[in-house]
Amino acid sequence: MAEQRSGGSAADDGGGVAPEHVLVVFPGYHRPWATWINQRLEAHGVRATLQRWDPPREVPLEDSLSDLLLARGQVLLVLNDWFFQLGPRPAGEWNDVLRGFIASRADRFAAVNLTNRPLLPATAVLEPVSLWGVGEEEAEARLLSRLGIGPRRSGGRRVPPGVSVRYPDTPPEIWGEIPRRNPRFTGRDDLLAELQERLMDAERGNAACTLLGMSGIGKTQIAAEYAHRFSPDYDVIWWVNSDDRNIQRDRFGELAAELRLPTGNDPGERIRAVREALRRGDPHSRWLVIFDGWDDTDGAQVMLPQGPGHVLITSRNRGWGDYTDVLEIPSFDRAESTAYLMRRASHITAPQADEVAAEFGDVPLPLVQAAAWLGESGMEVPEYLRMVRDGRLSTVEDAALGDGYPNASLTSWSILINRLRRSQPQAIDVLSLCASFAPGRIPLGLVRAYPQADLPEDLRWMATDLPAWTRALDTLVNYSVLTRETRGPAANNAEMAPHQESVHMHRLVHDIVARLTDGEHREAHRKAVRTLLAEADPGNPLDSRHWPRYAELLPHITPSGALSSRNPRVQTAVLNCLRYCYRSGEFRAGAQLAEQIRDAWSTFMDPLDQPMLDLTTQQGNVLRSFGRFREAYDLDLAQRERLNASEPRNEHGSLLSGSAIASDLRFLGQYQEAEQLQRQVLGEAQRLLGETEFSTLVARHNLGVVLRSLGRYREAQELDAESLVRCERVLGSRHAHTLSTSNALAHDLRLLGQYREALARQEANVRVHVQVLGPQHLQTLFARTQLALCRRREGGFQQDLGATMAALLEQLEQVHGRGHYITLAAINNYANYLREHGDLDQARELVTEAEAGYRSLLGPAHAVATGVLANTALVMQASGERANALAILEAALAGLTSSVGSDHPWVLGCALNTAAARNFNGRVADAAELSRDTLRRARHVLGNEHPLTLSSQVALATDLRGLREVEEAGKLEEDALLTLTRTLGAQHPHTLSARQRNRPYWDFEANLG
Repeated sequence: MAEQRSGGSAADDGGGVAPEHVLVVFPGYHRPWATWINQRLEAHGVRATLQRWDPPREVPLEDSLSDLLLARGQVLLVLNDWFFQLGPRPAGEWNDVLRGFIASRADRFAAVNLTNRPLLPATAVLEPVSLWGVGEEEAEARLLSRLGIGPRRSGGRRVPPGVSVRYPDTPPEIWGEIPRRNPRFTGRDDLLAELQERLMDAERGNAACTLLGMSGIGKTQIAAEYAHRFSPDYDVIWWVNSDDRNIQRDRFGELAAELRLPTGNDPGERIRAVREALRRGDPHSRWLVIFDGWDDTDGAQVMLPQGPGHVLITSRNRGWGDYTDVLEIPSFDRAESTAYLMRRASHITAPQADEVAAEFGDVPLPLVQAAAWLGESGMEVPEYLRMVRDGRLSTVEDAALGDGYPNASLTSWSILINRLRRSQPQAIDVLSLCASFAPGRIPLGLVRAYPQADLPEDLRWMATDLPAWTRALDTLVNYSVLTRETRGPAANNAEMAPHQESVHMHRLVHDIVARLTDGEHREAHRKAVRTLLAEADPGNPLDSRHWPRYAELLPHITPSGALSSRNPRVQTAVLNCLRYCYRSGEFRAGAQLAEQIRDAWSTFMDPLDQPMLDLTTQQGNVLRSFGRFREAYDLDLAQRERLNASEPRNEHGSLLSGSAIASDLRFLGQYQEAEQLQRQVLGEAQRLLGETEFSTLVARHNLGVVLRSLGRYREAQELDAESLVRCERVLGSRHAHTLSTSNALAHDLRLLGQYREALARQEANVRVHVQVLGPQHLQTLFARTQLALCRRREGGFQQDLGATMAALLEQLEQVHGRGHYITLAAINNYANYLREHGDLDQARELVTEAEAGYRSLLGPAHAVATGVLANTALVMQASGERANALAILEAALAGLTSSVGSDHPWVLGCALNTAAARNFNGRVADAAELSRDTLRRARHVLGNEHPLTLSSQVALATDLRGLREVEEAGKLEEDALLTLTRTLGAQHPHTLSARQRNRPYWDFEANLG
């Protein structure tokens, strides 16, 4: 298979006699070198063609070489010791051909050598020039000299800056934890070429491909080989282990530091920053991100980067076809199977290799293990196959493993493990310990990092005997049971210290090893693992600097048996992992973990034991943040009932429980009950802890949130202003909670109609958020959404506000998903903006989505779900569907009045819209009646100068004009215009709209607090 590339003219501009054309012949493994050689030849005016070469073993070597000579000019062989293993060929065939066929045609052949290992003696006839270990300039000079190419010719193609192929010995600028290249990687050349073609030909922004196949088929090896083979095409290559969602998010977020993006340690913040940088292609547009082992598509929209680069996924889940191109990975073809076996076990024949390949169905993983066994042991194939087919050697039932995996492989693994028991028992200890971790990445170095841990007697050698430790790991790596992993760029080949070492165990290998290793010590080993996890617990999940460590520990909590441990230190580590899930925004993982902890602890722990109380607090936090409000309420209510019935009374527990229930009630729309309970909580906190304790500050902040939800904006503003002063004095002006309180105060000011003051405060607040927490932190993101709403209400930022709101919506979706209540709020607000600016189709689509989302999340009777109906009606009304809009608004008005009372600002706003709808439908007298009542209530609740009050006044004037009550209408309109001009300014959209006698409206800002 040839890759055609045309160079410049062959005319010589001085210098030696150069070839007219060069055919660059290379094994696929050395594509980076062949690509670089090709470009250097073209730059010097020599036409060149790339030809990947892997001649079939059954075709005589002379025939395959003769085919190469059909090309004109010189044949340049790109050599190393691997080149002569292609096939592989019978011993002596290459030497014979080199001495005969090639020697007689030496003028047509040339070679470069890429290794310092010895080649076949007869290779001397090719006079290969060594490019191993030299710099780019020297390598180019040697290449050109070997081919007799003089100075650059006039026809040479000058390569534009930034397009030049990178010298193969120079890794990409960012090279992130790519598995070390497998020197025994076999075949798959056509598949790799197709993969490259699909990625290169994809539409910009959608170059994503999933390698799909069963376990053990070689997906990870193909992805790693692609990264190495095509590395010259990229400036950033980043590998993301995706077996576990938390590790995946942590690893992907680590790219932020490599890209020098200004972020904190919050995983969501770093992920958003990375995705935005990749989307822009700044600082690098040629990037490749590989997600290895990503089987759950739920987080696809949040994690998948888009932009000018490429995404590669390995998975068993066919659902990826909805998100990416899919490339099915088949088993080896028979030639690849036999070639691999014969290279690894050089003593076996082609027919014997064929028989072994057939036994394992050409599936790469068991073939790798079989080849390792045959190569290491030197056993003859007939004996090996007899052992494989003899079930007497298996220590487990030979049941099907599923997923297309050959049954015979269990026996094959049994043979290996039995041999290791005799020759290297310490390797079996390591295997048994690995089986007590989760599959995938295993932080095995914890054994050496915490030698004080109480290890069982059979494992203590791991912490004290470094040579034995190294020998055992080397053995398992050699037998392809484990692979070593590194942290940081792999290009420097720096070895990790033993206490930092991690290994990777394939899920299927983990399953097999768990079945076949001795179960006698399994429980002791699981106890050792959970002890190590507890030792490795940083102890402070609130500190985002520790989140990468928690992400590493989290997958191993369940398989180690930590959930059932009665050891207080292990229980603390488990709870800290749950706290990490809550603090880092990993709500889905946290909800699952909390349920697992509860199931385990309920079997041996009293509900009022302190760990169970702490669990309930954290589980409630996670459920509430995840949008599962009713579950959180039921959980917290049951805890309070138990606490109230207990003796003696646990005052601190009751305080936390009351605070949680107050938050639950607020989210459930029971605002009056929430206020009553929140005031009790604040009083208890002041009595028990004092005014300056953090819990008291939080209780005061939460009361402000409840007052805002009740529509009592002035009370909320006064309380939040006082809270801000206290927070600045106790915590400092740059503390996260202080910034959150400042957000609340700006929110109050905006709802009070003090738009300029709200905007000025929020602009300053966002600047500090960015400085302290980073631009992509969850709290910063919320502050930026509040800033966008301030700008919309202030009226002077309309031109670019739509793009800002769309970008914020996209980021919130990445963080929380489309159906989360925070994302739904952004959808609703953006729909309001689009309706206001005439994009009725998209506004209708978004507001319909928000309405359905809130109804599903909260139920149709919730005040917020009802309020969004008013926005739906506004879109319909603007589209000319006036009768339907009126029906919806009347229903929304009745529903909101029932939920929150007739004086709530939400009801007043909905009444303003309903009066307009009555007017538009010809019911002018009914409209005037409602407008007059709305104005009276608005003046009482919000004051005479609030924008909603003035809108109600303008609306009443409009209705009165319709009833020909011109004098009163004129007075109302004139007074409203004077007040609007004085409070908002003559050029504010509200003022201009009123002057033009446009009917005012109110749109609902959905906010659950």
